[in-house]
Amino acid sequence: MKLVFVHGWSVTSTETYGELPEVLKREAPQELNIEIENIYLGEYISFHDEVTLEDIARAFERARKEKFGDEKFVCITHSTGGPVVRLWIDLFFVNSLEASPISHLIMLAPANHGSSLAILGKGKLSRIKAWVQGMEPGDGVLQWLQLGSNEQWQLNLSWLNYEFNENTFFPFVLSGEKIDNHFYDFLNSYLVEKGSDGVVRLTGANLNYQTIKLIQDCSATEMDAIVDGTSIKAFPLLLDEHIKNSKECAFEVIQNASHAGDTYGIMASVKKKRKVKPVVSSILEALHVNTTQEYISITSSMREKTKIAQVKKHKYIMFVFHIKDNYGNNIHDYDMLMLAGNTYEPGKLPKGFFVDKQKNNVSGNLVYYLDYEKIKDIKDSKFGIRIIARPDEGFTHYVAGEFRSDSLNLENLFKGNQTVMVDIILERRIAENTFVLDTFEDAKSDFKKRKPSKEKL
Repeated sequence: MKLVFVHGWSVTSTETYGELPEVLKREAPQELNIEIENIYLGEYISFHDEVTLEDIARAFERARKEKFGDEKFVCITHSTGGPVVRLWIDLFFVNSLEASPISHLIMLAPANHGSSLAILGKGKLSRIKAWVQGMEPGDGVLQWLQLGSNEQWQLNLSWLNYEFNENTFFPFVLSGEKIDNHFYDFLNSYLVEKGSDGVVRLTGANLNYQTIKLIQDCSATEMDAIVDGTSIKAFPLLLDEHIKNSKECAFEVIQNASHAGDTYGIMASVKKKRKVKPVVSSILEALHVNTTQEYISITSSMREKTKIAQVKKHKYIMFVFHIKDNYGNNIHDYDMLMLAGNTYEPGKLPKGFFVDKQKNNVSGNLVYYLDYEKIKDIKDSKFGIRIIARPDEGFTHYVAGEFRSDSLNLENLFKGNQTVMVDIILERRIAENTFVLDTFEDAKSDFKKRKPSKEKL
């Protein structure tokens, strides 16, 4: 069995793998046939600004062909290494997964939906020992890792549609939620964020997620909405078809595992002279999987171990909102409110439900991080979203849109440790008299003061 290790972001040495490769070789039963010379340690550049995640994924294809051609291999990744290999699969094997040489993808603390820390920027991140060792990260990879990036959105949309062939490809996500405080040399709430390992949220690692699409219908009956004490009109955001779930991916929360470090790090804390860590046992269990039925069984087993690991802990949920209009234009300037209760008002949400909000400054996508234990008990099982986009007047503008979950089972939408991708499409309102053709006799020489017509295209 060939093992390929792919490291995380801004790593400059293969020492980041620690003794995990050697411990796996020692603990693996003979039938796995893990040969030490076949444990390949990936080295890639992620701290140069010009290097993007796609560049790295394409370079990985060249490197693996050069090293062992089209022989089958198992890949174990850490942190950003997970998205690197997933993007490689998407670039080269998305339409022919059966031809892919990878049989198992075991991701340790992967930033599949990004990391909340990425927004801090290069200067501060270069001082976080849990992620880098005094090395300033590169902008190219950092932009991919920021919550709500377009590149994440596209990869996760693509991954959602994969139909994995039976008995050929088995993905796993193993992540922790232990905070190792001694790593941090400055105070920031993201470093001690609940539901994360100090770098990546469980919701950001998990490859079990949902997508929904909401489309504004301006031909429907207007809805009355109150904004800052003023009554406004809103048109409904209607659920397009149904909630779409990703194909189930084996996911396990590893107890007492942080992102990095010799004491709790999910990878670096594995030592030859220490008691075998739970992550080693879980990796070896994953390597034993050879059939779809075995994969279903281990997925169920990991789900039960996750329940035990989180018995006394809150679970969290992450929403990524992508807002555009019916012509495909991304909308960056908008306000969004979450609503609840029979009257769908902001003040009806459970106390303490909100944890964090980030807006991606490139994509305009908005990311909410919420307490699942609070939000799942939302009043009257009613949940809503109101979008007020700008411009909200003029020849081209938007009107408020509002989604109400009257016909939706919230248990299908709210799932602990998971991310929900919400695609919202607003109607771009264009006044009919934005462009007018007049006869020469009727034309006015000055139309600067023309007002928008009430009729819209």
